[in-house]
Amino acid sequence: MEPRDIQLLELRPEIPSAKLTNNMSADERFQNETLRPLAKLQNDLMLAVFRNYIKKHKNKFYELKLDKRMLYIDNAVQRDIKFRNSLKGIIIGQFTLGEYERYIENSSALNKRMMNIVRERLQSNIQLLEHNMAY
Repeated sequence: MEPRDIQLLELRPEIPSAKLTNNMSADERFQNETLRPLAKLQNDLMLAVFRNYIKKHKNKFYELKLDKRMLYIDNAVQRDIKFRNSLKGIIIGQFTLGEYERYIENSSALNKRMMNIVRERLQSNIQLLEHNMAY
């Protein structure tokens, strides 16, 4: 294994709830082994990126009630292609070479899993996105 790969793997947090079993699909294994730890590792950066997204969109997010804020996050992650690609880059940039090779074999399905994890992570940290927390 390359030194870069070793360093990347050492940085990752462990997620005890992300179980690995023999009968899970390759995509689910990749999700629990790679995507979830990377999303957790990159959480603070993704929150900062989303705060900047809010700012670039004239702070409309802060005017919304909680249910609309959740929908705003969902729409930003799922429909804003530039923003979505930025989030994907934050995760993919932390892949080892082997993980990247596995990723490109089924990138479409893995992108869906990745964006669902990112969306859930942003939504579960919604208190940290309050206007007074943003600055």
